[in-house]
Amino acid sequence: MSAQLPLALQLREGNDLSNFLPGPNGAVLAGVREVVLGDDRQAFVWGGAQQGKSHLLEGAVRLAQQQGMDACLLPASELLPLVPAVLESMEQFDLLALDDCQRFAGDAAWEEALFHLYNRLMARGGRLLVTADASPTAAGLLLPDLATRLAAGPVYRMSPLVDEDLQALLQVRGRARGLRIEQDVAHYIAMRSERSPGALMALLDRLDRMALAQQRSVTIPFVKDALGW
Repeated sequence: MSAQLPLALQLREGNDLSNFLPGPNGAVLAGVREVVLGDDRQAFVWGGAQQGKSHLLEGAVRLAQQQGMDACLLPASELLPLVPAVLESMEQFDLLALDDCQRFAGDAAWEEALFHLYNRLMARGGRLLVTADASPTAAGLLLPDLATRLAAGPVYRMSPLVDEDLQALLQVRGRARGLRIEQDVAHYIAMRSERSPGALMALLDRLDRMALAQQRSVTIPFVKDALGW
C-alpha cells in the first residue's frame, strides 16, 4: 500500500456533502449518498468542468470514512503519471471514487487496468463512484466492456447552477471562511466571473487571502481592487 496511500489522502479541506450546494442537481447528490449509505453500489456522474464533480467525490469519501469504511479518492491527474499496475489490490477498499475518468480514454493499458479493477471490486462487494466530462458511452473509451460496466448503475448528468445558486454558494462558502458577503457583492462577483462553482471558489480563495492581508471587508470596491475589475 505504500505506493497507493498518497492517493487516498488527496482531499481538499472544506469539501464535503453537507456544504455541496446542489441547485438543480439534487438527484445527483442523493444518488452519490445512496452509493455510500444505501443499496446502490455504483454511480457515474458527468458534466462540464468545474461544476462540482470533484467536490462530490471528496465529500463521498469523507462520508464513507465517517461511516467506518475504507474509502479512496483516485484522481486521474494523480494516477496517469504512474503505471496502471498501481491499481492492483485497490479492490480492498470499500469505496473507490474515480475522478475525471475521460482522461484515461484512448490509453489501452489504463482502460484494461480499470476494467479489471471494476470486476475485482464488484466481486468483493465494493462500491464505485466515477466522474467524467461525458457519459460512459460518449467519453471516448476504447474498451466497450469498460463503458458498459461504468453505465451499469445510475448515470447522472450535472446541470449548471443558475445565478441565484452561484450567489448563494459564494455567501455560504464565504461564511465558512469567516467572510461576510452581502447579496449585492455576491451578485456583482457572480455576474462578472466565469459561471461555475470551481471558478467562484478560486476567486473566493483570492478574496479571502487579500481581505485578511489588507484587513478589509469584502465590499464591491474591495472586489474591484482585489480582482482588477
